Amino acid sequence: MRPGSALDNEALERGNSVYFPDRVVPMLPERISNDLCSLKPNVNRAALGLRMVINARGEKLSHSFHRVLMRSAAKLAYQQAQAAIDGRPDEATGPLLEPILRPLWDAYAALKTARDAREPLDLDLPERKLVLDKQGHVVDVIVPERLDAHRLIEEFMVLSNVAAAETLEKARVLLLYRIHDNPSLEKMQTLRTFLETIAITLPKQGSVRPELFNRILARVKDTPNVQLCNEVILRSQAQAEYAPENIGHFGLNLRRYAHFTSPIRRYSDLIVHRGLIKALNMGQKGAYDGLPETTLDAMREIGARISAAERRAMAAERETTDRLIAMYLADQVGASFRGRIAGVTRAGLFVKLDKTGADGFVPASTLGNDFFRHDEAAHALTGSRTGESYRLGDGVNVRLVEAQPMAGALRFEMLSEGRYVKVTGGKGRFGGKSALSPREDRGPRKNTFGKPDAFAPGKGRNRRGFIIED
Repeated sequence: MRPGSALDNEALERGNSVYFPDRVVPMLPERISNDLCSLKPNVNRAALGLRMVINARGEKLSHSFHRVLMRSAAKLAYQQAQAAIDGRPDEATGPLLEPILRPLWDAYAALKTARDAREPLDLDLPERKLVLDKQGHVVDVIVPERLDAHRLIEEFMVLSNVAAAETLEKARVLLLYRIHDNPSLEKMQTLRTFLETIAITLPKQGSVRPELFNRILARVKDTPNVQLCNEVILRSQAQAEYAPENIGHFGLNLRRYAHFTSPIRRYSDLIVHRGLIKALNMGQKGAYDGLPETTLDAMREIGARISAAERRAMAAERETTDRLIAMYLADQVGASFRGRIAGVTRAGLFVKLDKTGADGFVPASTLGNDFFRHDEAAHALTGSRTGESYRLGDGVNVRLVEAQPMAGALRFEMLSEGRYVKVTGGKGRFGGKSALSPREDRGPRKNTFGKPDAFAPGKGRNRRGFIIED
């Protein structure tokens, strides 16, 4: 990867590898990313190694980077490694259990102690995974279980990224930080107003730290509001990005952070590797003189470009998943599904189905014989006459009315009755309890799409797109 070469310029343009349900579009050519620079069992690979010494409390006492030749002992799936630790080793993991896996888990236990003390933002937002057949058609949608094996790798990567940032800072070498700003005052006020609707008070004074949100999540754990609060708190967060000026990483609760662990799939990591090699004199003399990323303005431009590329990749991944799921559901028009309200706009409700995680739209004009007003603070649509209300997080039953695979769009009809709230000057039942009962007996209703621009998934604020933990 010679700086300034055609290969380097293309990697910068792509910014990162993109992971679709049926394929990967790599940042680097597959010959490099999937072969020459990919770890394979019992094959030597040149690498930039990191040695870290931690104590029993998970505190890093020292670290050092080295040019190394690595030979992988095995290629293990997360589930395979977890099974070995849980007492079910196989032919591959059995010989590795005592010399490799148990020491790794012991180190992870120490790192987890440090993580718990640091209190990073701890959201619980399960991600869906599509299971495809050989023709690329969806046959199932699953939510993979999160294992300690996943968390182990995450904690080692986080500590490695911190070590890279510290080394470059100490050497006074420019780097691209992975930064995540504090929530804005506007978003905090919106969150504060919403939390009041579920009897939680957010302090108006004092600094905002991740543990504040964690305490809120602990209060709603094992209540019907747990998923709702996770999503609303997610929406209150800023979006992580790359920049040469450090402001820390709010979500991880770290003062300095950079991406180092994936140079074949993220350009930011490639920049950090080059900086480390230059700072530690591990490359050929003069090989990194005059690099464009040695100027602050150039680094700002690179950071902005790869941050935009990351957002573009996330949007493409999301839209592809939406299209595949819409195709999967296209032959189930007329079927009823259980879901929850995942977004509220003036035009209607976004509903996420429990089983597939598919998002669809219920136009406000189809909710009933009332005019529904949008309460942005409460994340609700409320009938101005009856007081019938649908709020973010409510569990509902819906019927699939139409699926548009090319647009990745689904339109639903609401089958559940909303909760009833007091409406000033209005008539109807009062009270905050939600029946959310079937409403087939409630008489005829209008049956329209609502506004076309609001129908399309991705238009509402409920869509994913925040990066808070890396």
